[in-house]
Amino acid sequence: MKRFKLLIVTALALLTLVATTRADIATAGQADPNPSAKKLCETVSLVTGVAISPLMGVGGVGAYQYFSAKTAEEKARLPWFANPLFWLPAMLLVGVCFLKDSAGATVLPTVLKKPLDAAETIEHKVSGLVATGAFVPVVASIFHAAAPLTPQTSLATAGFAAMDLHWLYNALMVPVAMAAFFIVFLASNAINILILISPFSTVDTALKVFRTAILASVAGTSFVNPWVGAAWAIIVILISYLIAGWSFRLSHFGLVFVWDFFTGRKSRFKPDVTANKLFLGNKIEKVPTRTYGKLSRTDKGELTFKYRPWLILAPRTLILPAGHYEAGRGVFYSEILRLDGDSTKTVILLPPRYLGHEEEVARIYNLAGTRDVGLRAAWGWFKSLFSSKTATAS
Repeated sequence: MKRFKLLIVTALALLTLVATTRADIATAGQADPNPSAKKLCETVSLVTGVAISPLMGVGGVGAYQYFSAKTAEEKARLPWFANPLFWLPAMLLVGVCFLKDSAGATVLPTVLKKPLDAAETIEHKVSGLVATGAFVPVVASIFHAAAPLTPQTSLATAGFAAMDLHWLYNALMVPVAMAAFFIVFLASNAINILILISPFSTVDTALKVFRTAILASVAGTSFVNPWVGAAWAIIVILISYLIAGWSFRLSHFGLVFVWDFFTGRKSRFKPDVTANKLFLGNKIEKVPTRTYGKLSRTDKGELTFKYRPWLILAPRTLILPAGHYEAGRGVFYSEILRLDGDSTKTVILLPPRYLGHEEEVARIYNLAGTRDVGLRAAWGWFKSLFSSKTATAS
């Protein structure tokens, strides 16, 4: 709650600053006296928009810069993403994805469309990671070079007008831009994962429309007014920051599941006899759902879940609640359930690599047994309705 209040105050302060600056300019009846600040606003909007759709954003910016260059010398100085060898294939791939999402929604059945969605999810993650390290620093530097800091916009008022602050800009702006890009990219990638795991085409369409609307709003407001565009981009960044942990866990969850499915990992996987990597199925104490870690059983018989927040921070240990546990066999993935009378609760989510290994998992962790869950359980119940076998009275 404290973090949320801090972000709200920060957003309001930034919006107030933008509004005040624009009001002063309008009152003076003159052009923006601060071109560097305007370029900074454009950079904020650009980085935010590209983070929502990395391949489209990087390809679109590259194409725009290529056609904006008038001479051969200008084109020779363009960055790598403005080369037609990059942006042309990138935009063609974006067009293929658009056709898949528009025409494919009515032509292709879900069972055929999901593999294409999975391929798009992989492309989104790869292009996003590439853009974080290769595109954002270049863009931040280019926009700075286009409108270098002047004495009026630097530290002139503090007596430092003669100082060259280019190095300070790069030292501060580039890391901040990369961090902002990454958290917005996480939120965008989480939407891709939701699209991938959703079994309903209507939900898929709604999520894609929502993502496209956010992208269009960032680009549109920046085009109409760079200051308003920057304010809206900052709001998107702050919201993405609030859900960054959820986005990261969901993104990693989806990546592991996609990798297991497409590589057929279950055929070459064998559960470890001491500890295995899996996901927490429900929030326990303060450890959130879909936290990735290792499950093991101590000499005292306790099930312990060891994990690292954000996968890299100091390791922590969670002791699962005592009780009777079973391994649940699913169609797409399996689970570890905690029995509570006639009801069950999902405690652990097993990645697809564990499919077919439920009996072995039950032996390793000394579980009470196995059972069908989800669609597999529903199918078993449906088949029992038409079973020709009859029970024998004893």
